[in-house]
Amino acid sequence: MVVLAGGFGGAKLSHGVALASAARTAAGQAPLDLTVVVNTGDDLELHGLSVSPDLDTVMYTLAGLANDETGWGIRDETWSSSAMLERYGAETWFGLGDRDMATHVRRTQLRRSGLSLTEVTAELAGRLDVPARLLPMTDGRVRTEIRTSAGWLEFQEYFVKRGQVDEVLEIRRRGIDDARPTSEVLRAVAAAQLIVIAPSNPFVSVGTILALPGMLDALLEATAPIEAVSPVVGGAALRGPADKMLRSLGGTASAAGVVAHYREHYAGLVDTFVLDEIDAAEVPALEATGVHIRLLPTVMRSHDDRCDLAQAILAAHLSD
Repeated sequence: MVVLAGGFGGAKLSHGVALASAARTAAGQAPLDLTVVVNTGDDLELHGLSVSPDLDTVMYTLAGLANDETGWGIRDETWSSSAMLERYGAETWFGLGDRDMATHVRRTQLRRSGLSLTEVTAELAGRLDVPARLLPMTDGRVRTEIRTSAGWLEFQEYFVKRGQVDEVLEIRRRGIDDARPTSEVLRAVAAAQLIVIAPSNPFVSVGTILALPGMLDALLEATAPIEAVSPVVGGAALRGPADKMLRSLGGTASAAGVVAHYREHYAGLVDTFVLDEIDAAEVPALEATGVHIRLLPTVMRSHDDRCDLAQAILAAHLSD
């Protein structure tokens, strides 16, 4: 199984698959072979360190270290390093806790030694006993930028520093034309028996993965069915600005709007759309246009919710 993921929603669904795999193992069934392909367009360099927010959110969540209350970082974190940086006059609007900073220090060391981001991610995830294969979407340098009334902003400046308050007028991705999906990503997609697009932002998370030259073709050529879980429930994004982006970039802030976005921009990609049960009223009109819909409880408030959603998605594809 391959999951295409951003940070928060991608991490939760991937964790649900890992929990479902553990439950299968406990029941004497074959475990699931999970690969998570993660957006790196949100990466940044901060205090001289290489920071990969989405990769780290997925990694910490699968390792059982994540701060479930904030949706980012490590639980029971301390902030001494950040406080000292602030005393030295450094900008600290992007919070790096002490244990989290160790991840970025080690990533930076390994990158400077000549390892690729894919190799570094495997090393870090292995040290944390992550029960899945984590793959950055590319080893190239891609940076998502957002155009607002204030001009072009680096993604994290828009998302964290300015709190997503600006209307998004346009999205661009520096370096995307020269980047490629890694051979590891392409092999995982080709070998997959099921591909799931997580409930991540379809513009700046999933959209950045799909913007990689060759990625969409690889997915369209894959033999696995592709299911996409809507990140918009009841007309609102569960987290982040996906609903606001749907409105400002010409769509509708609804589950139907998410379906329309994927069908317009990635025709033929998604075989089945997974919507929350609260959006059942939108289904007849969608199905009348030939869209295959599954209604499931998609809001993952607890670890049990994550596992239940993953098991429900997998149920139609598992023979045992």
